Amino acid sequence: RAVAMSVSHSSRLNKLVREQYMRLPQGGLVQVTYVWIDGSGEGVRCKSRTLDKEPKSIEDVPEWNFDGSSTAQAEGSNSDMFLVPVCMFRDPFCLDPNKLVLCEVLKYNRKPAETNLRSTCKKVMDLVKDSHPWFGMEQEYTLLGINGHPYGWPDNGFPGPQGPYYCGVGADKVYGRDIVESHYKACLYAGVKICGTNAEVMPSQWEFQVGPCEGIEMGDHLWMARFILHRVCEDFGVVATLDPKPMTGNWNGAGCHTNYSTEEMRRDGGLKHIEAAIEKLSKRHDYHICVYDPRGGRDNSRRLTGHHETSNIFEFSAGVANRGASIRIPRQAGQDGFGYFEDRRPAANCDPYAVTEAIIRTTVLNETGVETKEYAEH
Repeated sequence: RAVAMSVSHSSRLNKLVREQYMRLPQGGLVQVTYVWIDGSGEGVRCKSRTLDKEPKSIEDVPEWNFDGSSTAQAEGSNSDMFLVPVCMFRDPFCLDPNKLVLCEVLKYNRKPAETNLRSTCKKVMDLVKDSHPWFGMEQEYTLLGINGHPYGWPDNGFPGPQGPYYCGVGADKVYGRDIVESHYKACLYAGVKICGTNAEVMPSQWEFQVGPCEGIEMGDHLWMARFILHRVCEDFGVVATLDPKPMTGNWNGAGCHTNYSTEEMRRDGGLKHIEAAIEKLSKRHDYHICVYDPRGGRDNSRRLTGHHETSNIFEFSAGVANRGASIRIPRQAGQDGFGYFEDRRPAANCDPYAVTEAIIRTTVLNETGVETKEYAEH
């Protein structure tokens, strides 16, 4: 009974009845679900419309609008916001030919909304496209019951200490694998570049990885993977939180480790370019901490304590195979003399556009200090 009560009411509706309707033909019409980031910078919203034929490219999807006063993005007196389609995926919930479309949000004056961090990221990525920056992001998240308690944890206590849960197998070690596997399949179907998943160190905590993605594609694919995660969890009646430290005490937090390389880092002798990039990052630690969570570092301060496989938020460090460092060079890259490095500082609830843009600004565009430069359209 305790487990049943921690899932939402809607998840207990008869899904076989739903299937009957989902199998009905659409008569050549197509359902398109528009997805966007709301005023919190963390939440995603969506709404759907009918198109009279299947869009073959993003250019075939028309702009739309929504009420920004209901998403903390506009005043009620001037509330219309524009949805500008930027990336299209197959819809794993309503199936082909239906689509999921990620959108940028523009204000009434066609300027980017405050939480539209894609706009400047795209400009920066276009500027450095000859460097062919590759990213892979490791999204950690925690499953909660709708009572806010980690899913599967005892109602009035705690599971045993961390140890057996990471990459664990067995009903006493992992909670919610059905959700994880459904999310993985849904991402593959959608065309999201998901490349792996595993149970994490804290029970009910999981991770999926997206990449390698080049440039702006990283943010696009991670945001859509997050949307799909929340939507899958809705079907199962639980909640996925990206809070960087969902449980206080002797429990691991949740990050979004970001793996990164440029073309020259991936070639023979690339290790010297990796080391040069890390040197630049070491001189700009405060700037990066500021953009690696939505609250200027306040969320990460709960997670980056120097314990539980993290570095201390106030210190920059780097090392080969060191999971307690700000930057980890994988042992393989150290041995091969080329490859990539991992920035372990981004919080689970970071905006991937902000993180990838910051890394490029520092390592390729050679920016220093806490101010960012404005660049002309490229």
